[in-house]
Amino acid sequence: MKVVLISGSPRANGNTAILIGECAKIIQQAGIETEVFSLVDMPIRSCVSCHKCRTLGECGIEDGLNHIIKVIRGAEGLIVGTPVYFGTARGDVLSALQRIGYVSRNTDKFLAGKIGGCIAVARRNGQDFTVREMMMFFLANDMVVPGSLHPNVAFGREPGEVAADEEGMDTARHFAANVARLVEKLHGEAEARSAPAAQ
Repeated sequence: MKVVLISGSPRANGNTAILIGECAKIIQQAGIETEVFSLVDMPIRSCVSCHKCRTLGECGIEDGLNHIIKVIRGAEGLIVGTPVYFGTARGDVLSALQRIGYVSRNTDKFLAGKIGGCIAVARRNGQDFTVREMMMFFLANDMVVPGSLHPNVAFGREPGEVAADEEGMDTARHFAANVARLVEKLHGEAEARSAPAAQ
């Protein structure tokens, strides 16, 4: 079982990356494999509605996102983190999600039933709206989104500041633990049922 985590920050070691890394650690402690991707230096383009994904089985734009899509397809969970820019999610994060969702809906709907959700971090405000904005991706693709202690938001501006937001960090950890628990519950038990009986 695997959970894919995407850090949508342009900073390799920024606050979003710290939160995503903390989530990955909690999920690994639950015995579930993780794979973390960063959008740093990835020139993610917006969907151009070319419909090539219907025949190719992957996005028709070649900018590195197809590799992430391939890994997500084989995983049981997906967590996406973004910094907040002017009260909304970073543009290329939304572009990536829209293209991932488009490929899923136009092929085998591989996102359906996966466990996941999003995390937003900003200096002062906009996190709640950003989480609601990104949640449309998860809900519209028939995914299962667990809750946490609070909405999945945290505060920080300069790299590393988010670590001082203890409530935000605890919320992210609790959310990650719930993702791991649901992955194990929904997918682990299914794997156990489908495994051949010991002779």
